[in-house]
Amino acid sequence: MDKQSAEAAIKSLRDELHHHNILYYVKNSPEISDYEYDQKMTELIRLEALYPEFYDSNSPSVRVGSDLSQEFKQVRHKYPMLSLGNSYSIGELRDFVERVYRLAGTRPAFVCELKFDGTAISLSYENGLLASGVTRGDGEVGDDITQNIKTLRSIPLRLIGNYPAQLEVRGEIYMPRKGFEELNRMREEIGEQPFANPRNAAAGSLKLQNSAQVAKRPLECFLYQFISDDLPYQTHAELLKAASEWGLRVSPHYVRCTSFEEIEAYITHWDTERRKLPFDIDGVVIKVDDMQLREELGFTAKSPRWAIAYKFKPEAAYTRLNSVDFQVGRTGVVTPVANLDPVLLAGTTVKRASLHNADIIESLDLHIGDMVSVEKGGEIIPKITGVDKSKRTEEHEKVRFITACPECGTPLVREEGEAAHICPNRASCPPQIKGRIEHFISRQAMDISGLGSETIALLYDKGLIKNVADLYRLKESDIAPLEGLGERSAANIISGIEASKQIPFSRVLFALGIRFVGETVAKKLASSLRSMDRIMNASFEELLAVDEIGQKIAASIKAYFADEANVRLVEDLRFFGLKMEEVESGNIAVSDTLNGLSFVVSGVFSISRDELKGLIEAHGGKNLSSVTGKTDYLVAGDNMGPAKLEKAQKLGVKIISEQDFMKMIGK
Repeated sequence: MDKQSAEAAIKSLRDELHHHNILYYVKNSPEISDYEYDQKMTELIRLEALYPEFYDSNSPSVRVGSDLSQEFKQVRHKYPMLSLGNSYSIGELRDFVERVYRLAGTRPAFVCELKFDGTAISLSYENGLLASGVTRGDGEVGDDITQNIKTLRSIPLRLIGNYPAQLEVRGEIYMPRKGFEELNRMREEIGEQPFANPRNAAAGSLKLQNSAQVAKRPLECFLYQFISDDLPYQTHAELLKAASEWGLRVSPHYVRCTSFEEIEAYITHWDTERRKLPFDIDGVVIKVDDMQLREELGFTAKSPRWAIAYKFKPEAAYTRLNSVDFQVGRTGVVTPVANLDPVLLAGTTVKRASLHNADIIESLDLHIGDMVSVEKGGEIIPKITGVDKSKRTEEHEKVRFITACPECGTPLVREEGEAAHICPNRASCPPQIKGRIEHFISRQAMDISGLGSETIALLYDKGLIKNVADLYRLKESDIAPLEGLGERSAANIISGIEASKQIPFSRVLFALGIRFVGETVAKKLASSLRSMDRIMNASFEELLAVDEIGQKIAASIKAYFADEANVRLVEDLRFFGLKMEEVESGNIAVSDTLNGLSFVVSGVFSISRDELKGLIEAHGGKNLSSVTGKTDYLVAGDNMGPAKLEKAQKLGVKIISEQDFMKMIGK
């Protein structure tokens, strides 16, 4: 490779890895497997070593990706959370072990542990009490999610026994497969996008702003690293045993190995047996047992020299692509689904796999009849990752994304910057209509008992309902004669429909199924704007001023209410008695000192941000989530994000300190 080609290859790899870092660490929505990512990183490191003249201090190879969220207070780790080096072959692992032997001048023991496929956490205990829980972040600084962490029952709030006074504990928060499947079932039931795998579900759950919602997620935790200036033992195996006695949850599947053959046997065993575990693992971690030797071996810039992760390759199998179906969801999004020859993969028989969108199909260059490689993303979601083109014949026809809706024939549209194709025929496309009604009656929305997808389909096919308002026109005499129902079922359905009129306004808003308006966004809108009329008539800027509402959501809300059919639907629901206003919460106002003023709070303060926001509202002010031209004050604390500060300065928003604010309210 000449120098010019090398420079181009290095730039391309850096751009790719920067992109995937954001998807993985910030958005929690990776597009490629860990194996593919690590292969790209390995190639970049190799090329940078060969061509040091192309050094770049911002290269992905010289820094760790970040998952920081500005919604949480940021905390600097007392001890950096470095990533482990990875190996994918026994040969690479043997090299690591022999390197440790050489550096140590002896043949130390190792501890082998399962590598949990979750999200890393650091817990601090002071005098046996849980003081904080902080995400890994960029390894140096993480998000303080202590309140969310306290909802996990597998994390003790108080230690027992003879523990160190100051103790930092590292571990992994994960979601068991059974809980993950149930969570996704519930999300699909209420029209929300399912998580791709348990790891994403765990990471996404920890980012929730409401700890009460976190408590509802089936999260668990294993702890595996213990740091203190006063550790009572000098080997990792002894510390793991002691930690269990302190009340910390430690996986029982660790083994102390005194030879490379024992390490290899452990890996071979778990590469097969992992499918019997109730949670996902993606490899094995091998650590030097002796704590003093670890200190002597030290660290590289990015990882410890005394530990390595052996990553299992995702299980894959080749099978034949027979056809591609195109399914229409309630929002009109068209999803291609591959129909395959049945193949056994990770303990289950796979017959179908999602192809996601037209770009994925094009990048794979799929043809009907191809032999395709199928993997399970996170061991759960089947996906096609490659094609064996050597087995392709001339008869194999190229897969092309459809141009018209498979249900109603309407030409599909693809908005600029969007990956999905959408059927715009919301009014008449059957799966969209039925999907919206199913979403409307779901438990998190109007919670109408007695109705399900089959009954909705039956009522629609019989011409009894064409939109959600038609539910309130139904009579028992309409339902009772239908196949499989009867008078008792009819009475239960009508009773459930009548009871739904007492559902709070925020859930009515969510039930409408406005694109991108999930349960949390609906609550924010209802709490801020208070009524359907205000939301319908809100300007773009007023919508953006609501906490957690960005341009994409605001545009979707404006588009929804610009459609006269949707406005008529809302008026019909109002006529039938559904709640169209938020009930006053009864918060006691202290004064009207801040009446008419809007504030953005950012940074770390002597009191919690929630307390500060409460004071703003108690004195008549309004809290905004982002700085706009209508913001009166930015209350700036320590470690605040630079973006908000720059925007406030650009817009001429007055920037005040916590002390300045307290003076405003007379404190």
